[in-house]
Amino acid sequence: MNEGRWVAIGSLSAAVAVGLGAFGAHGLEGWLDAEHLNSYEVGVRYHLLHSVGLILVGLLIARWPGRAISIAGFLLFAGILLFSGGLYIWSLAQIRAVVHIVPLGGVCFLAGWVVLAFAAVGHRGSRAGANS
Repeated sequence: MNEGRWVAIGSLSAAVAVGLGAFGAHGLEGWLDAEHLNSYEVGVRYHLLHSVGLILVGLLIARWPGRAISIAGFLLFAGILLFSGGLYIWSLAQIRAVVHIVPLGGVCFLAGWVVLAFAAVGHRGSRAGANS
């Protein structure tokens, strides 16, 4: 996937996270108990943070061509869907079984950042700012 798409996906994902955060702050207080509201807020926080990670992927993909950056992006996006999405469903619909997918999202987040780190270490481009 090209850099523009990753930046667009990350930006739209961040916009959704901000909207969901506002909904949680203004629409869910008093409707959800403290445990579910806290889980919802954790979902929003991780959603927003990893949306910024997707934007970073978009900015790096042109600088560090290769599959690793795209794999990192797909893993971060999968993490948003599984981790944050799972917390949203659990918090709002209170479907207990969905909490089993949340750790898979966390693994995707971890793997995405590790793959991004390997891409950075494995980058064989210019050193000492020759291309900066």
